[in-house]
Amino acid sequence: MNFPKTLRYAKTHEWARRGDGVVVAGLSEYAQKELSDVVYVELPAIGKEVKQGQPCAVVESVKAAFDVYAPVSGKVVKVNKTLEANPSLVNTDSYGEGWFLEIEPSQTGEWDSLLDAGTYESVLQESAH
Repeated sequence: MNFPKTLRYAKTHEWARRGDGVVVAGLSEYAQKELSDVVYVELPAIGKEVKQGQPCAVVESVKAAFDVYAPVSGKVVKVNKTLEANPSLVNTDSYGEGWFLEIEPSQTGEWDSLLDAGTYESVLQESAH
């Protein structure tokens, strides 16, 4: 599986990427494979305050519906409207066009609590045994 080293990860399988004063978030390749065929994505409203580790979006697959958790706390400043029309992007391009939202972080230290790619892979391997 692909876990880009430039990203950080939450134990709940979201990825995070820092950019110009925002954190972009989506689901890891592991999560989208577990979900299988994504058929619907519910995104938060722009301006919504989210808290690290709390649900901020919903993704539905042919299997079930799952919460997507905020990797950092802050204000939602942008959402990927393309997912509403084409939710399968979560499966086909989870680290690119399949991103979910951008958060303007309010707690700078939270970034450091996210896992690097190697640690995230170790967590996945431990949970598989």
